[in-house]
Amino acid sequence: MSNITHMNKHNNHPLEILPSQVKIVEVGPRDGLQNEAQFIEAKDKVSLINKLTEAGLSYIESGSFVSPKWVPQMATSTAVFETIKRGANVTYAALTPNMKGFESALAAGVDEVAIFAAASERFSEKNINCSIEQSIQRFIPIMQAAKAHNMKVRGYVSCVLGCPYEGDISAKKVAEVSKALIDMGCYEVSLGDTIGVGTPQRVKQLLAEVSKRVALEQLAVHFHDTYGQALANIYAALQMGVSVIDSSVAGLGGCPYAKGASGNVATEDVVYMLNGLGIEHGINFDALLQAGWFISDTLNKAPTSKVSQAYRHQCDAT
Repeated sequence: MSNITHMNKHNNHPLEILPSQVKIVEVGPRDGLQNEAQFIEAKDKVSLINKLTEAGLSYIESGSFVSPKWVPQMATSTAVFETIKRGANVTYAALTPNMKGFESALAAGVDEVAIFAAASERFSEKNINCSIEQSIQRFIPIMQAAKAHNMKVRGYVSCVLGCPYEGDISAKKVAEVSKALIDMGCYEVSLGDTIGVGTPQRVKQLLAEVSKRVALEQLAVHFHDTYGQALANIYAALQMGVSVIDSSVAGLGGCPYAKGASGNVATEDVVYMLNGLGIEHGINFDALLQAGWFISDTLNKAPTSKVSQAYRHQCDAT
């Protein structure tokens, strides 16, 4: 990945080196929609994914193969994967927490799967009823099956900057869990600020520690905007050399550990910032806005994306 140097226009001194190109991992159709109270029909998910494909997203997390008892919103994932209009060079991925989920994903024609662990023992116990080590051991059969089918696996680590039960989380622990996922065979690990408590300096400290054990080229960032820090945190990650960003169209997704707080950073806001920085991303901004407005209207609510709201007001005014 090549870099671009931003200069100080007053004295021509280099200020920072940022990636020249960034990959956006669109998580709206899965992570964004899974906690919505209103049931979303498969056809509406398919329409959203198709619109995101047309907007130029190259990686779309399109569903999750989990028990409908626990995540009813994802019960239509097979129908979604069997119906979407697939674009060339687009990865349509799914979350698969166990072998049953992996087998269902494989049958549905998923391109890539994701597994998840936590950097917090208490979060792991409360979320998936096992320790961090046990959760990683559970993924061994998935990794073996994925390798046998020549399927790539992406890893997620939750609570990298804070936990609703433990508070602050050790960056060394995040590095340890991330390294374990890479050693298992994950090609990339997404570091998730699940409750959105991170700030730019803490993000830099985290990445400095994790990159001692995992190459920056194998790291992505996944920020929630609970305290309004997501874009600043992404900028800090870019300064550190990270070039893969998870985001959610229209800011879909809530933060279940902070009532009323916003969750995933909005793809529109990220793309607007990248445009301002002159960083390539391959996304058609206008088509992205349209995709966000479509799903927001379907859910009968306004997008949480500040950029999307501003552009929609401009459109309504004209």
